[in-house]
Amino acid sequence: MDLARATRLSKALARARFIALGGFHPEPEDRVPPCGSTLRPTRTLLLIGSAGSALFDAFSASPEASDGKPDPLDRYTARLLRDIADEFGFTPVFPFDGPPWHPFQAWAMRAGSFSPSPVGVLCHATFGPWAAFRAAFLSPERFGTFEANGAPGPCPSCEGKPCIAACPADALSLEAGYDVPRCREHLKANRDATCHTGCLARRACPIGREFAQTERHAGFHMKAFCG
Repeated sequence: MDLARATRLSKALARARFIALGGFHPEPEDRVPPCGSTLRPTRTLLLIGSAGSALFDAFSASPEASDGKPDPLDRYTARLLRDIADEFGFTPVFPFDGPPWHPFQAWAMRAGSFSPSPVGVLCHATFGPWAAFRAAFLSPERFGTFEANGAPGPCPSCEGKPCIAACPADALSLEAGYDVPRCREHLKANRDATCHTGCLARRACPIGREFAQTERHAGFHMKAFCG
């Protein structure tokens, strides 16, 4: 991919409120599928995501947001990113495709700049815990140098781990990780809790605070999480 095409791709993603979160050249152990119906080996994977609430704001004005059908954000994401992938000759795969499910967190760690966090999501060196994985673009063409490959994310060097102390449900610990049932029970037992408009532990992360989700955006996901 030459510079002009890479610039066009970046602009197309930005117009749709997506970002490229890195990439890598797959090895067999990465479990990257082949490219579409041609079954050509994937030689480059680009991780596509979003950060902050710009994508959610755009989605809120879309037909999917108001049609009453299941998984509106996933369907909106797939519609836009399939169009971009088609334009640039990529095969898109999505985290919500499956089973079998694609190992997006492992791909993100491979791309670099991410680390596992006590909150359960991966934390990015720039976007903190607010980077979301929306798709991967697969190409049979090998391109890019991807200098961030293998670079650690911010959590191992974080002093104090403020996210753990900020959780009112005591659902986080370094030893046991994220206790999902305990978190969900706290939310269901406390319908007026501030957590319903955004995870307090996540908001306590000092990295990427300018990309924190709005209360409306976070509430959309918390409602889905609580069922």
